[in-house]
Amino acid sequence: MSTKDQRRRQLARAKWERQQQRRTVRQRRSRRLRVLMAALMVIVVAGGVTALVLVNQDDDDTATAAADGAASEEPTPEASDPPDDPCAAPAPGEPSGDQWEEAPEMTVDAEAMYTMALATTCGDIEITMDASLAPETVNSFNFLAGEGFFDHTRCHRLVTEGIHVLQCGDPQGTGAGGPGYTIPDENLDAPEIADSVYPAGTVAMANQYNATEDSGRDTGGSQFFLVYEDSQLPPDYTPFGTVTAGMDVLQTIAATGAAAPDPTSGNTAPYATVVIDEATVSRVEGA
Repeated sequence: MSTKDQRRRQLARAKWERQQQRRTVRQRRSRRLRVLMAALMVIVVAGGVTALVLVNQDDDDTATAAADGAASEEPTPEASDPPDDPCAAPAPGEPSGDQWEEAPEMTVDAEAMYTMALATTCGDIEITMDASLAPETVNSFNFLAGEGFFDHTRCHRLVTEGIHVLQCGDPQGTGAGGPGYTIPDENLDAPEIADSVYPAGTVAMANQYNATEDSGRDTGGSQFFLVYEDSQLPPDYTPFGTVTAGMDVLQTIAATGAAAPDPTSGNTAPYATVVIDEATVSRVEGA
């Protein structure tokens, strides 16, 4: 016959196993949610609906934990510390946050090639842009970089599940910021994305397009994303450049990982402190 102590330990053990089962279910559900969020939100500037889902998920987890109580004799696992930051401290300064009512006049040569150099805290990244394929987009980046708009801005989102992108270009660092004007979608018929895959090295525009409602076309601003691993996405986001140097920098950032989704914005911020200290655009001579 079991003693009272043995019976108490058996009950505590059974309770702990039930908690572990619930925790496993929650973790699986959370992973599925992050994948769905990545596919639907990473390119979208505003994410109120998903943020609401995340809040509800957190509330459900909290309620389950409260129902379980704190009487278990088994310790619960502690959250692991974030990995070491591989990046340097940002240069002194803050984003300008300047705003313009209209897109800039065309000043780039629509037949030329341009290079955008991003001097980031994690290393230099070089992006080659073909103005003949996306003239409005290249012209906008030339203008914004010349105005120092990208300087001191933090890359606010890293997605490591479902799709594999680093998103930058928001002076607010929330996913809701921009230059005040919008530019049209371009180059959506590019053959490299025809199969709904954005290849590693692609640089494309974020926007507010909603495929379900077919709304939000031509809503590009200043936010862009860099693809560090082939990612399945519909051809709805202007591909305007290719990473020609610094893929190793992106891989280092990606390997460091991302934090849990922010309950307000839905952003999964990179653990690495990725700040664009300076962005410059120059014409490729002879091209």
